[in-house]
Amino acid sequence: MTKISKGLLLIILCFHVSTVYCQTPVTYNSADIYQQLKKLNVLGSILYIAAHPDDENNGLLPYFAKEKLYRTGYLSLTRGDGGQNLIGSEQGYELGMIRTQELLAARRIDGAEQFFSRAYEFGFSKSSEEALKFWGRDKILSDVVWVIRQYQPDVIIKRFPPDKRAGHGHHAASAILADEAFTAAADPNRFPEQLKYGVKPWQAKRILWNTFNFGGNNTTSEDQLKVEVGGYNPLIGKSYGELGGEARSMHKSQGEGRPRRRGPVTEYFTTTAGDAPKTDLMDGIMIDWKRIPGGENVGSLVNQAITDFKLENPALSVPALVRIYTAIKALPETNWRNKKLSETQTLIEACAGLFAEATTNEQNIVQGDRLAVTFFVNSRGAVNATVKNINFETFDTTFSSPLASNQTLSVNKIFRVSADKKITQPYWLEYPQSEGAFDVRDQMLIGKAENDPAFEATFTINIAQTDFTIRRPVQYKVVDPAKGELYQPVAVLPKVEFNYARENYVSLNGNPVAAPIHFKTNFHDTTHYIINQKYSEAWANNFPSVSYNAANSENAISSTFTSKSKETNTTEAISLSTIDGKYSGYTKTISYDHIPTLTYFPEAKANLLKVDVKTVGKKVGYIVGAGDKVPEALTALGYNVSYLDEAGVNDESLKQFDAIIVGIRAYNIFEYLSNKNDVFNRYVENGGNMIVQYMKSMQVGLKRIQTGPYPFTVTGTRVTEENAKVSFLLPKHPVFNYPNKITQKDFEGWIQERSTYQVDQSDEHYEKLISMNDVGEKESNGSLAIAKYGKGNYAYVGLVLFRQLPGGVPGAYRLMANLIALPKNK
Repeated sequence: MTKISKGLLLIILCFHVSTVYCQTPVTYNSADIYQQLKKLNVLGSILYIAAHPDDENNGLLPYFAKEKLYRTGYLSLTRGDGGQNLIGSEQGYELGMIRTQELLAARRIDGAEQFFSRAYEFGFSKSSEEALKFWGRDKILSDVVWVIRQYQPDVIIKRFPPDKRAGHGHHAASAILADEAFTAAADPNRFPEQLKYGVKPWQAKRILWNTFNFGGNNTTSEDQLKVEVGGYNPLIGKSYGELGGEARSMHKSQGEGRPRRRGPVTEYFTTTAGDAPKTDLMDGIMIDWKRIPGGENVGSLVNQAITDFKLENPALSVPALVRIYTAIKALPETNWRNKKLSETQTLIEACAGLFAEATTNEQNIVQGDRLAVTFFVNSRGAVNATVKNINFETFDTTFSSPLASNQTLSVNKIFRVSADKKITQPYWLEYPQSEGAFDVRDQMLIGKAENDPAFEATFTINIAQTDFTIRRPVQYKVVDPAKGELYQPVAVLPKVEFNYARENYVSLNGNPVAAPIHFKTNFHDTTHYIINQKYSEAWANNFPSVSYNAANSENAISSTFTSKSKETNTTEAISLSTIDGKYSGYTKTISYDHIPTLTYFPEAKANLLKVDVKTVGKKVGYIVGAGDKVPEALTALGYNVSYLDEAGVNDESLKQFDAIIVGIRAYNIFEYLSNKNDVFNRYVENGGNMIVQYMKSMQVGLKRIQTGPYPFTVTGTRVTEENAKVSFLLPKHPVFNYPNKITQKDFEGWIQERSTYQVDQSDEHYEKLISMNDVGEKESNGSLAIAKYGKGNYAYVGLVLFRQLPGGVPGAYRLMANLIALPKNK
């Protein structure tokens, strides 16, 4: 499990004010404090803009934040929702939630801040035109403008160019929007509705492209501005390449583990608008206290504090820092004035050794329930402090409790949580999203990385005759016997929840299909809830509505759908909600060690499929791949699915199965699959069918993948238009005819894309069965390749069935049934 912390005391060596969660409360040593004293004198800022989590330059961000001491931010237009997941089965917005936290974990290492737009990563896009169309160009442009106006960067840097060299339509679109926002943010006539929320037009000095040399595309040149960023920071004990490797490795769901680089690293920049710098990215920009009227005196005070700082006794700096705080507070209110005021308060707390927290022994709390909170304050340094007030919900106590060195104050209190307390839901999931963007209706939330905490406590503490307001989230705190002291966010749960057991329910050949509903009470009272099922008139159901008594702990009913229509191969959504619409979902958590536990509330909905499908064979052996939900679909089709691991891949075990299916990217994850290629080939030779879903490359670690009875290679060729025309190259092949007749209708209603990572070069034994292409591109025929071998068949499937099956596409079920049923060869 993970630990978290929130507020100003957040990021080691960063002290920034973004609301993020850490896995442990942050502590500061004298080197940290000294570094931040120096940063207090730097008033320069940079905003880096790209499209996805992992697009940021992980070596450059720590150089800006920890060497140049600039305020540094990364704006990722999307949350990475459309990619694959190498650590679990989460896809779509669930994967986006994971990648959001992975970015925040990276920022805790490199010292930058994190921002997002409302753009949804709908999948790989080959053109910026498509990306901007799906996102809504003006909508996402307004988000970039909003972040710029709030953040007020001196310099904006793009990761990508606005053309095909970007390698991805989202990448190119991020550059296009960054360039447009550079100008639009300064124009009061562009998005003027934002100005009523306190922002003002803002003109950055320049916008540059951070050119690159990777993926076989070198966009750098010696006439560009060059910056050496690979230096070593003795206060940290690491180079910026080392920090960058650590930050990059937090993108675990993408398999982005990287080494800690040491040695020189040169970054290249070319200006695309604004004044071009000659020798430094900040040329012509005032980055000290002179940029704030009356700020020269503050700079002098900070310089003196740096000179007088004692590594062995940081507490001696508290009086000087309080004078700095008072001087900053007297300045005209600006972004920099407010930013530096917060940084100075954090330095005062750190030098004083002040530790304050609000914790509970409940990770989840229900609307209307009781919450027990412990408020704890300790002044570990040789500084006299006095706790004057603790404020939380309805609790507001005023007292005077002096804290001598290393003395503590602990207060326990039980609170009644409001019955209408907002449940814990990521703000971008509060309303149904469109195909290309989240629906966020509160302007002040746009750009934020995550929600504010469910509960927050406020401490008023007097240090050196000055009152400071310190805010802390209420966190769940527990001591794990193996992992020690752990912190997690506190989640607010609804009083009642309900859900379907699966994502898809398949009515085979018009037969009735059971869709069980599970009900759960989180807060026991006498309330009766009327819960309605929503479905079309094409179906009948034995439980159109249910009366559920909250006095029960849990309950379940067997809801059975019966078709009233002659239509086949159809899909429709079914859903549940209380009659008043107040409750419509269930609690779900995502838990990984490298990020906080995530709690959210999906809607209680599923897909109801009526599929005209015949199946041949019943027993399937399945090797799970990355983010793999295919086995659930196979079970819905009536197959008996057994999960296989390395020990289960042997001649005796495999011969019981009608088909062996390998999940997406499994060959890129598990080396044993290559090592056991002879076992798989014998299985096929003896009459088995082996179905391998897409591989990202022919490599597993440093080793070349061995798969199939005959050699082939795969490339990154893909068809991203989900409605691209499909041509059957060998229409009489059994895969199109047995036991189901596959037609063009089976390729209707596909989601996100058609195929990915197709077969390129292949032995003549492979028959390539499908041809298709995106608009403006040549046809490709490597999305489905099948080779006969002995009595059986080996199939490589680049078609994205792994998306279509969970997405409830009937044709994908029929095609998978045919792959499993490929007839034995004589």
